[in-house]
Amino acid sequence: MDLQQRIEQTDWANITESLNDRGYATIPKILLAHECDALIANYGDDALYRKTIQMENHGYGMGQYKYYNYPLPGVVQQLREGIYPNIATVANNWMNALGIEKTFPGTLNELTELCHQHNQNRPTPLILKYGKGGYNAMHQDLYGEIFFPMQLVVCLNEPGTDFEGGEFVLVEQRPRMQSKAIVLNPRKGDMLIFTTNFRPSKGTKGYHRVNMRHGVSELSSGERHTLGVIFHDAS
Repeated sequence: MDLQQRIEQTDWANITESLNDRGYATIPKILLAHECDALIANYGDDALYRKTIQMENHGYGMGQYKYYNYPLPGVVQQLREGIYPNIATVANNWMNALGIEKTFPGTLNELTELCHQHNQNRPTPLILKYGKGGYNAMHQDLYGEIFFPMQLVVCLNEPGTDFEGGEFVLVEQRPRMQSKAIVLNPRKGDMLIFTTNFRPSKGTKGYHRVNMRHGVSELSSGERHTLGVIFHDAS
């Protein structure tokens, strides 16, 4: 199957349930090994990227990431366009549950147009690279006034073979309660969809907002690359 078929044949009802219940969902093997390898192989091609960030220079962690330029690589564009319509309804239901007067359009092109109307014109998909001792501090990827409440990452290396440590970490900041850590270890080609900023959680008095941050734990050995796909553009 090509990537579009893999996206179409994903169990989106199950993904929706997981996003609603936990704020994240795992989709195994969305990318094939050769697709992951191609993204890694192109890491050194500076023409593909608009900006390189050395994380330790900004207090973000330890490692490096690069923002892609438009036009995005085919695999990245397909993921962005193909995944978005399947979760836009979930995002709108979240806004409705929390009483937020915000509606996200049904297609990525419409969301991009909305971003550009608010002077958010820079692409946000990125590829991250960590070596031994590398990590990513807990954060949120907002980038401007317009932000879509979900994003995704794809692990491009195999844990236990290419690297040790480097788990994906979510922290859920629950109102009037201690925070909850969620530690995930996706395999090569696996995709995680998770909340960018907050999600609704149902309590005894209805829905309330639960804030979430994400990061990567320290690598003890090896090298880890990750594709990150944010749906909104940056200002």
